[in-house]
Amino acid sequence: MNAAAKIEDDNITKLAPAQPVAEAPAQPAAAPVAAAPEPRLAPAPKKKRRPGRFLLMVALPLALLAGGAYVWITGGRYQETENANLQQARISVASDTAGRIVQVGIADNQLVKQGDLLFVIDPEPYRIALAQADAAVAAARLNVEQLRAAYSQAMAQEKSASSEVDYAQSQYGRAADLAQKGINAKSSLDEARNDLDKAKQQLAVAQQGIVSAKAALGGNPDIETDKHPTVMAALAARAKAAYDLAQTTVKAPADGIVYQAASFKVGQYVGVGTPLFALVETGDTWIDANFKETQLTNMKPGQKAEIVVDTYPGRTFEATVKAIGAGTGAEFSLLPAQNATGNWVKVTQRIPVRLELTDPDAKMALRTGMSATVTVDTGVARGLPSIFGHATAGEQAR
Repeated sequence: MNAAAKIEDDNITKLAPAQPVAEAPAQPAAAPVAAAPEPRLAPAPKKKRRPGRFLLMVALPLALLAGGAYVWITGGRYQETENANLQQARISVASDTAGRIVQVGIADNQLVKQGDLLFVIDPEPYRIALAQADAAVAAARLNVEQLRAAYSQAMAQEKSASSEVDYAQSQYGRAADLAQKGINAKSSLDEARNDLDKAKQQLAVAQQGIVSAKAALGGNPDIETDKHPTVMAALAARAKAAYDLAQTTVKAPADGIVYQAASFKVGQYVGVGTPLFALVETGDTWIDANFKETQLTNMKPGQKAEIVVDTYPGRTFEATVKAIGAGTGAEFSLLPAQNATGNWVKVTQRIPVRLELTDPDAKMALRTGMSATVTVDTGVARGLPSIFGHATAGEQAR
């Protein structure tokens, strides 16, 4: 086989013409290289769809929808609002008597108890007035005793005058008999008649004195001395003087906190009825909550509520619905809204609801004006029938 190959090579050499040998170029042009065909990948096998994923995609929205429907149907029982403020009674402390302050027993923002001393007005002028009233009472009682003595005197004068009339009547009778028999002169008869007339006139005067003395005693001669109008007037004046003296010492009318008393000092002159400072009662505390009118459907007095004050966020106070306001705030404003116009827009109104705290110990920790969140348990949920426009069992009971 090698010999045959050699013969074939010799034949090829003979047939090919001789050509001169040329110099090889410095840089021969690179022949284009054909791009190798990319290998084809075998198609991946199709994955089978899992039924669990499809069920999860459908079940999740359905669960959310069912949960939302349940919350909506069972909701509506608790009505909540943050538009609420705590309120406490405020007393404007004033003096019932005028005078100069001689003693001050309080300071601004001081906690006081009922009966604690607030301040004292100079009592000396009122002690003098009370002594004068006592003297007036004694004089009135003495006057009544004098009137009673005058009544007794009038009674004695009436009795004496009556005896004089009887005596004059008998004398006139005897004089008339003697004159009729002709024994006595006619002048003696006239004199006896004159004496009788005088005695009758004196009796009339005495009787009038009894009436006058009885009237001075109030129409009742046996009246008690202190029941006489004059004495009663004197006693009333004395009581007024005693009251004014007692009012010079002003005490706290209730438990509370003194407010706006920083400028109240000894030596200040106060007038009758002039406000001096305020006393905020800590024992009289309530909450005014402004609920939307749509929240009052099932709300009524007596229902339980919970109060959360912003000052004590982790503490809950128990309360009870005391009363529901008579109208919206717009109805009782200084300038009520006029809705009879062409530019009317419906706005949900709010109605104030008053709640009373039932925890007496909590009132001391609260201050008037605090913001609060109120949640009222109406005891009535929306229920499934309300979706279809039917009344719930709670609404039917109402």
